[in-house]
Amino acid sequence: MAVCARLCGVVHSGGCQQRQQPGGGSEAELEESEKTEVQRIEVQPAPRGPRTLLQLPPEILVEIFSCLPGTELPPLALVCRKFRQILSTDTIWRRRCKQEYGVHENLRKLEVTGVSCQEVYVKLLHQYRDILGLWQPDLGPYGGLLNVVVDGFFIIGWMYLPPHDPHVDEPMRLKPVFRIHLMEKKSATVECMYGPKGPHSGQIQLVKKDEFCTKCLQTDYHRMSGGRQEEFRTWLRDDLGRTLDDIFHEHMQELILMKFIYICQYDNCLTYRRIYHPPSRPDDLLKPGFFKGTYGSHGLEIVMLSFHGTVAKATKITGDPNVPAGQPTLEVDLTRSVQLPDLEHLQNIDELSRLIMDIHEQINREERLAGREEEAAAGVRGEEPVQGPSPPLKPKDRQMDVQGELKPSDLQAFALPNEVMARNEDYPRSCRMCFFGTGLIAGHGFSSPERTPGLFILFDDDRFGFIWLELKSFSLYSRMRDKFQNSQPPSPEAFDEMLKAMQLWTT
Repeated sequence: MAVCARLCGVVHSGGCQQRQQPGGGSEAELEESEKTEVQRIEVQPAPRGPRTLLQLPPEILVEIFSCLPGTELPPLALVCRKFRQILSTDTIWRRRCKQEYGVHENLRKLEVTGVSCQEVYVKLLHQYRDILGLWQPDLGPYGGLLNVVVDGFFIIGWMYLPPHDPHVDEPMRLKPVFRIHLMEKKSATVECMYGPKGPHSGQIQLVKKDEFCTKCLQTDYHRMSGGRQEEFRTWLRDDLGRTLDDIFHEHMQELILMKFIYICQYDNCLTYRRIYHPPSRPDDLLKPGFFKGTYGSHGLEIVMLSFHGTVAKATKITGDPNVPAGQPTLEVDLTRSVQLPDLEHLQNIDELSRLIMDIHEQINREERLAGREEEAAAGVRGEEPVQGPSPPLKPKDRQMDVQGELKPSDLQAFALPNEVMARNEDYPRSCRMCFFGTGLIAGHGFSSPERTPGLFILFDDDRFGFIWLELKSFSLYSRMRDKFQNSQPPSPEAFDEMLKAMQLWTT
């Protein structure tokens, strides 16, 4: 009976059927027969779990689909009716909106407007994903900096304006240019934000990869009742922090009026080209990024500081009729450090000029010597001389403390020479390091451009300066502290290609 009980536990049968051996038999023979019977019985395997996704509970599928990129979800909806029903769950699309586009607002507010999270993702965020990030408007020599971001249930294009001259350390001013939303209609609405009369109808078109344009469909919203004179006074006050009574210099009046007339030509349609935040490396002299700088009568302009081996470059993001946006305003040779004289001798511009020009002449001699050596080597090989880069040199070592900061004893006292003009006298009176550099100057319309020697001064992690020897002027630069998303280049090579393209945009 014990054996029968074991059999009943592993087979599905109505009861236990004993098989009698012919002619009876001993107990040992019966036991052996029962063992043989057990071996012939096939034991049914235990029940298994679901073998396909279709057999999973809906709540598990919701969790799985919520972890997939939003771009992978529409094809899943075509698999079967069950998948299509599950993919209509707002929980999935609410998570995609948060994880991919940073929408942290309470998306349940959309229920009031009758718009689902899926519609927000598909018709707003995903549809306009290619315009998110940093852009430079095609405003001729003036350029600009536009940051397109997801802001709640909107996509907004913010134009970044420098603070009023000469307050270079103040924060940037933000001005909305356009916005896109999906609050009342089943398709996204584009609105132009220019002018004093509020949002109005506009369009956005993706021209090609990394380029789009905006168009205003109601330019009468840009006009003021007082005509162009009132518009000019308002622009002067809002953008430059000036009034007509503040401007006494005739040349500055011409520059300001020229800029206003030029910008007004683009209040209907404007093209934007993508730019990237410069990549950083551990051995950079300071963190690359965007800075505000003083440029004499042109006011404050935005530059982008980047590092390329032993060379630092400052590229104009906003510009002027002399040196337009996109041009490399500064180039710094990080292998040519400069030890400043004491403050008494530094007051004399001639002493500083001698130091800088000595380095300039040394560089010219080295370049001529390298050229002759290359020509001689090419002549021996019977080849044409090839202009190649000079071997990299390491910057002068700096004494650092355990936190990686410069020791106070390593700071150099600094003061501008008496003959050097500065728009902002509130500059630091000590600096970390100085390097030889060149600045780009040109006539009106970027005529006769040339690089002129100067001195690059690193004050701290967020400020640097440049003395233009030929112009006897000083520019102070202060870091923009704004955070930018969707702005990193795909690769260092892509960033270098962008810099080359920027120079062509304005030349």
